[in-house]
Amino acid sequence: MHDPLDEIAHLMRQGVPPAHDVQAEERAIAAAMQRFSQKNASRAQGNAFWLRLMNAAHTVLHNNQGAFMKKSYKVAGGLCAATLIIALLNSTMLHQEVQSTMVASAPNPISAPLTEAMPDLPPAPAPAQDASMEGILTQLEPSAMGASNAPQAIKPQDLAKISPSAKRPKAFAAPMQKHNRADYAMPYVHHEGRDQFPSAAEHPLTLVKEEAVSTFSVDVDTASYAFLRASLNNHSIPPKDAVRIEEMINYFPYDYAPPKDKQEPFAPTVSIMPTPWNKETKLLHIGIKGYEIVPEHKPRSNLVFLIDTSGSMDEPNKLPLLKNSMKLLLQSLEPEDSVAIVTYAGSAGIALEPTKVREKQVIINAIEHCYAGGGTAGAEGIKQAYALAERHFDKDGINRIILATDGDFNVGIADPEALKDYVAKKRTQGIFLSVLGFGQGNYHDTMMQSLAQNGNGNAAYIDRLNEARKVLVDEASSTLYTIAKDVKIQVEFNPQRVEEYRLIGYETRALRREDFNNDAVDAGEIGAGHSVTALYEITPTESKARLIDAPRYGAPSDAQPSGADHATDHANEYGFLKIRYKLPKQDTSRLMSTPITHHKEVKDSQDASNDARFAAAVAAFGQLMRGSTMMNGFSYADVIALAQQAKGRDPFGYRAEFIELVRLAQLL
Repeated sequence: MHDPLDEIAHLMRQGVPPAHDVQAEERAIAAAMQRFSQKNASRAQGNAFWLRLMNAAHTVLHNNQGAFMKKSYKVAGGLCAATLIIALLNSTMLHQEVQSTMVASAPNPISAPLTEAMPDLPPAPAPAQDASMEGILTQLEPSAMGASNAPQAIKPQDLAKISPSAKRPKAFAAPMQKHNRADYAMPYVHHEGRDQFPSAAEHPLTLVKEEAVSTFSVDVDTASYAFLRASLNNHSIPPKDAVRIEEMINYFPYDYAPPKDKQEPFAPTVSIMPTPWNKETKLLHIGIKGYEIVPEHKPRSNLVFLIDTSGSMDEPNKLPLLKNSMKLLLQSLEPEDSVAIVTYAGSAGIALEPTKVREKQVIINAIEHCYAGGGTAGAEGIKQAYALAERHFDKDGINRIILATDGDFNVGIADPEALKDYVAKKRTQGIFLSVLGFGQGNYHDTMMQSLAQNGNGNAAYIDRLNEARKVLVDEASSTLYTIAKDVKIQVEFNPQRVEEYRLIGYETRALRREDFNNDAVDAGEIGAGHSVTALYEITPTESKARLIDAPRYGAPSDAQPSGADHATDHANEYGFLKIRYKLPKQDTSRLMSTPITHHKEVKDSQDASNDARFAAAVAAFGQLMRGSTMMNGFSYADVIALAQQAKGRDPFGYRAEFIELVRLAQLL
């Protein structure tokens, strides 16, 4: 039989090259391309080759540990060799990535690369209570309850409370002696620019004779300030839309006068002082303080934690911080309160059936057995959470879902509008929803704010354990116990005294004038002990600071303040304040009102309260961070000076920390 290879060999020995066969070459190329296409038709694609390589090795290591010896000897040798090569490459690359991740997560994340580009920046000191965090968590650890340092094994009688879906994921079910889960963790990749924030322009200056009334919903969220702090501590400036001035101001506690009795949930405090950044205008300061709930009168709580366990949560400042935060919250609850846990995305399902807080160890064990990994949505995530809350609904208590996530809202309802409608519907049935945000890079603040508003809850950003303590321990009453809902504020300015005004902040909370008296329009909630602050910069009629020219061809007729006898002389009133609200279990709103008179004014800002001046300093800082054009040369140094003068009583160190953050921003 004639062998073409023998002919080629013979020609090569003679030094004669074989003739070029064009058709043979084309057939060979076509066959090779066909084999390549068939081989790679279903191959999963990634962002880069090394990521696909890492994912392949990651899958092999986790899903096939200890299984290679069980494979049939009939497996092709080439496949085994390829697998070994991938594993060796992955081990080297992964070692480098893990080392890098460990360095990045060290206590001082800013190292040599930044110090070469800019001078050393002073880190913002943590509030005084940071030192107590280790002690608080130690009390929550099993070892503090007479157990070992590792999570205790759950007693047989408690197993029924923990769903099988909450068990440790299969990939981690039987870790090998010489390896742990961190050995195979994917490297942390920070996704720049994927954080999302609602966009809103700064409130414009408004001519009173054209529009005398300003209406907005209260906002007790604090997420913006915590996100700003995390960004500055990472030596980066947050996006302008991430800076919501009202949330920055309302982050701090204020000593406003509480209501005289519980017939009304809060009392307003009003003052007027010179504007720090413009001597020709005045600053109208409105403060609201909710009444405190004494421990013996706290209603029972029926809480469901809805926890994101997607793969992106596998970072030190996400799921591990979330777990410790949940354990801190247990310290604020009473023995007869109820807690359930539902996870979604990575390990989806009911992790813990509703359990009394007196069985704290069972709850802690369930929290510890939540692991991040994967990206498949739990189709019934949010519905399961509400179903558990409904099943154990307490008509005399607090019924609330607490959603904890880094921005993955793939909770089972894909359409954002349908999700918001679903949350709003459940709100009318007495089950509220609050949101806790973790981490950066995939932070969906827009959806967080929307869900919290529709769920009659609040939104907080947890960037460290001390923030968890503030939100879930120190302010647990205001976080969990709503004392007034759908709270709206309306200010009508007197054109005889005020020429122009602008509301500082609350851009995403603006309401139409007619919304104020419409009980069907949703608004913000106030919790027990909550304080809410709003600031207006106003231009008096006699001021030289007027920026809007009078119309050439006449002006609208002067508006007269409402809410009082029009025959009365209103010359001593700057305006009229109205607040509308509903009690938690009522659907009809109530109204409180008060005139804003010149008796509430101080001529020198030094005579204003520390609370009013400190709130003004925070407002000035927020405007500088947003690039406002209304600051008239007021600088970071001016903010620092004003805040230092008005720091006053600062038991938790929040105001001192603010001053350090301004210094940090000044350097950036």
